[in-house]
Amino acid sequence: MFAGTMMIMIGAFQALEGLVAILDDDFYVSVSDYAFDLDSTAWGWAHLIIGVLVAVAGFFLFAGSPVAAGVAVALAGLSAIANFLFVPYYPFWSLLIVAINVFVMWAIVRSGVFQRP
Repeated sequence: MFAGTMMIMIGAFQALEGLVAILDDDFYVSVSDYAFDLDSTAWGWAHLIIGVLVAVAGFFLFAGSPVAAGVAVALAGLSAIANFLFVPYYPFWSLLIVAINVFVMWAIVRSGVFQRP
């Protein structure tokens, strides 16, 4: 229950982060000499898509299915990686979302949904 709620919240926050990057190119600080220096619109679309997928996985996580839990862990990991790569653009927010994603992955794995009956 906790992990599903947190994933819906993370998905909404990440989708909002993506919408801001798409709608306002000058909102995020531009970084020079960064290996993953993409246009802010490209980062915005990536965050928007990942955010929607994470939120949908959060809704499916309420079913308690091991498949939904596996997909949720994978998407939370993908969200954490995307936000880690986004740290130079918006450091505090990105690190906060990474920490919440790691906590959600831990909560899903420790919930016992993957254990055999």
